[in-house]
Amino acid sequence: MKATWRWFGPSDPVSLDGARQAGAAGIVSSLHHIPDGEAWHDDAVRLHSDLIRAAGFTWDVVESIPVSNDIKVRGPLWHQHIDNYKASLAAVAAAGIKVVCYNFIPVIDWARTDLRYPLPSGLALRFDLTDFAACDLFILERGNAAAAYDAAMLEQAEQRFRAMSPERKAQLEATVLAPLPGGTVAYSRKGFMETFARYEGITEDDYRATLLDFLREVVPVAEEYGVRMGIHPDDPPINLFGLPRVAGTSEQLRRIVSGVKSPANGVTFCVGSLGVRAANDLPAMVHELGPDIHFAHLRNVKRESATIFHEAEHLGGSSDMTAVVFALRREELRRRAEGRHDSDIPFRPDHGHLMLDDVDKAGTRPGYSAIGRLKGLAELRGVIHGFDLAVRQGLSV
Repeated sequence: MKATWRWFGPSDPVSLDGARQAGAAGIVSSLHHIPDGEAWHDDAVRLHSDLIRAAGFTWDVVESIPVSNDIKVRGPLWHQHIDNYKASLAAVAAAGIKVVCYNFIPVIDWARTDLRYPLPSGLALRFDLTDFAACDLFILERGNAAAAYDAAMLEQAEQRFRAMSPERKAQLEATVLAPLPGGTVAYSRKGFMETFARYEGITEDDYRATLLDFLREVVPVAEEYGVRMGIHPDDPPINLFGLPRVAGTSEQLRRIVSGVKSPANGVTFCVGSLGVRAANDLPAMVHELGPDIHFAHLRNVKRESATIFHEAEHLGGSSDMTAVVFALRREELRRRAEGRHDSDIPFRPDHGHLMLDDVDKAGTRPGYSAIGRLKGLAELRGVIHGFDLAVRQGLSV
């Protein structure tokens, strides 16, 4: 497995030299300055790639080429944005980048309700559905929001809202509407409502059909250029704002991979996202989806309840990270025996805790501080080393 590090570009407070010191061998990055839906051009990709290469790295994964709202809802710019996406795939292929991670999550790309939740190991990201519902119902005051929750949650959310200080209400709204780290879309309340209106009423079947239409358009282009696309699971993999999410279970991922059968259509295996659902058997999912896993996010979450989770230490959450890593290594060995050129699966540590000197460091993106990820990467590399040592000694793993 190739250890990679997410780098947000020249403005990232964690330098490429820092990534090397952390133990990374490759870089995951994107052109965050280009708005969603616009085409990436060869010159822009090459300039970014040159920065990475000058530091002694390869740019192994694009995370991500964003999928615009017009693509996700088949809006008036659908054809134009599809063409732009194809052009972007051609541009990254021309720079020698072979893996593209993307997501198809409606409206907001991820959801958390606390970005600095205190744990003994540092400050963590956390999600509490009651807080989320309180924001949806009583802060954003989304029309018909009550239909998305059962009676018990409605009561709990109202009680939670009434107990909030004005400062907590403002903080919660900003957290719920925050873009992905490095993302280009930061919603105001008005902007969120306008975007949500484009999705309102969509069903899971409709949304999956739109995703497959997107893939039928772009996957042949990716295959032509030798690019492997991996959908990132929904984060979290539960319906929010009453909108469907279609990439959070083994069945959903199976339908995506089988819906457009191609070596270019696959999965980004995110242990944290998939681990939110207790019913997801992650090692079994690696075994089933293994040939189609193009990239891995090795982070862990602790399920506090069915509706609450926080980002845990990489080896300390609700998911058996060692079992997942071993399953991924077995898949790599299977590929190697098969003669596949993509036998090494790139992975990166994700959502490390904010700790030590990073706590007060300006500009740090939530989940992407240096020391927390360095710790996670060291632990993961140790697990991989343990697997390889066992194989060399002829032990059963």
